[in-house]
Amino acid sequence: MARYTLTHTRLKEGTWQAIVAMKTPGDEPPQIGVTHLETPLEGVTLQAAEAAGEWLLQVPVPATLIADGVQTFVVSDLSDDRVLDSFTLICGDAVTQDIRAEMDLLRAELDLLKRAFRRHCVETQ
Repeated sequence: MARYTLTHTRLKEGTWQAIVAMKTPGDEPPQIGVTHLETPLEGVTLQAAEAAGEWLLQVPVPATLIADGVQTFVVSDLSDDRVLDSFTLICGDAVTQDIRAEMDLLRAELDLLKRAFRRHCVETQ
């Protein structure tokens, strides 16, 4: 059973951030590791947060790992090798096949059709 929960807060300026909270009271900070393709990331920091039993996790995403395709980063509790969470960056051609990109494209096409239909209705009155 995992001793910590992880809640993603944001990705800003190339740094992924989350709050790590203890499930049971105690003072011991978690041992957190982040990997990409089973290679540990450098520069991962963990700072005490304002609330007791919580820490701010900051994971700088190296520019060398931002590339076309799907890049998955795994956040683990090193004390028991449990996966707490993961985050994914999707870039390039992989995005065009993502359902959210398809939805945005459909919305844009629907807006175009609505404008054309409205213009047609006005012109035929």
